[in-house]
Order: sequence, then structure tokens, then C-alpha cells
Amino acid sequence: MGPLLTRLQQRFGAAAPLGSLRNQLLRWLLIPLVLLVAANSVSVYRNALEAADLAYDRSLLASTRALAERVSIREGKVVADVPYVALDSFETDTLGRIYYKVTGIRGETVSGFDDLPPVPANVARSEAYPALVRFYHADYNGDQVRIAALLQPVYDDSMRGIALIQVGETLDARRGLTRKILFDTWLRQALMLLAVGTLVWFAVRLVLRPLMRLKNEVENRALGDLSDVDQALVHKEVRPLVVAMNTSMARMQNLIASQRRFIADASHQLRTPLTVLKTQAELALRENDAGAMRAIVESIAVTTDSTVHLANRLLTLARIEHGGEAANLAPVALPEVVRQVGLALALPAVQKRIDLSLEAAQDAVIDGQAPLLHELVTNLVDNAIRYTRAGGQVTLRVLALETAVVLEVEDSGVGIAAAERDKVFKPFYRSTSSMEMNQGGTGLGLAIVHDIAVLHRATVALSESAGGGLKVSITFPTAQQQNARAL
Repeated sequence: MGPLLTRLQQRFGAAAPLGSLRNQLLRWLLIPLVLLVAANSVSVYRNALEAADLAYDRSLLASTRALAERVSIREGKVVADVPYVALDSFETDTLGRIYYKVTGIRGETVSGFDDLPPVPANVARSEAYPALVRFYHADYNGDQVRIAALLQPVYDDSMRGIALIQVGETLDARRGLTRKILFDTWLRQALMLLAVGTLVWFAVRLVLRPLMRLKNEVENRALGDLSDVDQALVHKEVRPLVVAMNTSMARMQNLIASQRRFIADASHQLRTPLTVLKTQAELALRENDAGAMRAIVESIAVTTDSTVHLANRLLTLARIEHGGEAANLAPVALPEVVRQVGLALALPAVQKRIDLSLEAAQDAVIDGQAPLLHELVTNLVDNAIRYTRAGGQVTLRVLALETAVVLEVEDSGVGIAAAERDKVFKPFYRSTSSMEMNQGGTGLGLAIVHDIAVLHRATVALSESAGGGLKVSITFPTAQQQNARAL
């Protein structure tokens, strides 16, 4: 998963570390919860204050009405029979103080506190009660008071009019109730927040427990254990991650198995020429005749060249299979690569009297690795010359199509039977016809060609040529198509 993560970071940009999932969940759950609780506390507090004010105003109105019942007209004057002891029944709380004022129909003060603040002009009648009452706040003798002003009709046989009865109380009792409501609200909300926060903390731990089990499962595995992780260990939403992990481990398992198989095959293939070299060297050590020793040394040189050729091909195949050449693709003119290979291998073709020709479109450009493409074309042309009899023909073509670039290498050689065409791409496999014509082959040429083609997102197809030999067709996507796929 390391190379995959690195490629993703290179493509999309390396992101900052995400930190603890548990802490993020707790923050995203608890911070909004605290804000909601705070907003709810404010709402509850305001509703409680409105209810308290409504209750106190109702009590204040009741006191005003009780006082209004004692207002009457006697001998043409408005009088108020308000003994001081009657005010005790008006008080709703021992913390509050009561003030009152009765104003006659001509604006004269009939009874009570003459300097009690008048009704402001902008105070509207209360819609909560059927009476003609107005409520307002005022400052009286350094205290904040709440005053109810009731318009009370008075009349007798001689006159009639409207008297104004005002009853005010200090806000001590209301403020005490307000503090109690505020404290009770905060206490209940704090206890609820504590309880919910504790439940959230335990819930987050419980929800993340499967992830910790997955972590322990992966950490406690043996070094070579690449078996699938059980998807049942985690929740449904996390299972795609486990599937991706299993897929990645399956790819690694296949890669490791391929490398092990390659190492075993390579060691087996190298063992034979090295054994031959050792035998030839021992023969040279025991030989006294200079001519015979020269012949042995010449055979050692031939064996060494063959071994070096095999080792180079093995290294090329290993490098390609490892995927180290997959990055850093650049535009490559394929006809130029083919032309260079044709010139380099023209001498072996001339020596076998083989007609080596090139047909190439000049605008055939692909995204690729020039050295690897050179290796691919070299293997194809070398095989074509090697397995074509003297006097034969090898044709190289580069076709620029609308959506692809096609490389064709066609010869009039021994060809490959249809039943073996899928097998020749495996390392060290040699077809029957090639073994009959050349015993010294490695069986790596077409395997290297196939892996380089796959690295360039190309496809390889084998078919019989017009001359009865082999035609190899490699179809490359154009540079524009590769860029579109990358997006």
C-alpha cells in the first residue's frame, strides 16, 4: 500500500495528518452539542422569565383591581378607602415593596404616593387582560419598579368619570426568582450535558472498538502472512477499506510469488552456464596443449557471452516486473527508435542475407520510456533475424492510426504454432520451432516484450505472417489517450 499511497499523494497533493479519529468524533459531537445546549438554555431561560413576568403581572393586576374596588365617589369627590393594613394582602413576596397611587377624574391625587411616576405616553394597553391596564417599568426613589396602571370607571347619581389606579412593586422578588430560574436552568443543562457527553464518549469508544480490533489483527500478524482480513471485524461503512487492503495484499502476494518463481527460474537457468564455465575452466587447467587450450578458452568466451546476455535479460525482466520504470513517461518518436534498432542489427541481417526493411509514419509519437522501447524493439528484431532462415525477409512497420500507434515486426521465419502463442510470454518458455532452430536461446525475449508493452499500456498480438513466419503486432495508445486515461 506504500507505493499506492505515495502515488496518490503525488497526484492529489500530500494532505496534513488527520490526527485522532476519536478526538475528531468527540469534537464534532460535543462542540455542536454544547452550542445547542447553550442555545436551549437561553431559550428556556427566556421562556421562564416570560412566565414569571406574566405571573407577577397577574398578581400586580389583582392588587390593582382590589384597590380599585375601594375607590368610589362621595359628596362629589373621588375617595379611596385604603387602610394601610389592606396593602399587606397585595404583597406577593416579602422581598418586594408596594407603592400605590389613586388619581381622580380631574387628575388630582386621591390617595397614595403623589410622586409615583406617571404612565409614559408610548405604553400600549396590555392585550393579555380584558381590563384597561398598562404595565411599565420606572425608577422610583432609586429602585426599579414595575407599575400596573388601571383605568377604573367611577360614578354616582351626581357625576361619573375615569379614575387611574397605579400599583407598583420593586423588582427584588422578580430578580430573586430570575436568579433561581437561571441557576436551575444552568444546573439542569450542565447535568444533561455531562450525562450526554459521557454517553457520547462511551459510544465513540464502543464504535471504534472494531477498528482497534482490526489494528491489532494487522499488527499481530506474522511477517509473511498476507491472507485476507475478515470483513466481519468492522462495520459496513469500513468494509470497503478492508476490501482495498485485501486487494492490495493479494497483489503483493502475487508479486512476491512472482519474484520467488522468477528467482527460482533464474537460478536454475544460470546454474547450467555457470556449471559449463566451471567445467571448461577445469579442462583448461588440465590441458597442456596450447591449441587445445585456445579452443577451450574460445568456448569459455562464448559461454561467458551467453551467460552475460542471459543475466542482462534477467535483470531487465526483473526491473520491469518490479515496476520501477512505470513513472516518468515522456513523448517518444517510435519510428526513430525502430530506425536505430534496424541500423544496429543490420549487420546480422546482412550476414544471413535477410532483407530488413522499414515502413514508418513520421508522426507516430507515444508516451513511454525510450530505453525500454529500444529494448522491446531490439528483442523483436533480434528474434526475427535469429529465427528467419538465410535469404528470408524481416519487415518493420510503424502505423499511425487515429486512436493508436501500431508497431509490427513481420518475418518469414519458422513462426510459432497457434497453440503455443499464449505460452511464449512466460519467462523461459521456448516454442518447439525455436528450440529446433536455435538451442542456445533464453526464452526471455517475448516475456520482456510483453512486460514492457504492459508497462506502456499496450497490447501484444501474435499471428502468422504472409510468408508463413511470425507477425508481432503491438498497439500503443497515443500520447493524448494516455493523458486522458491518467485524468
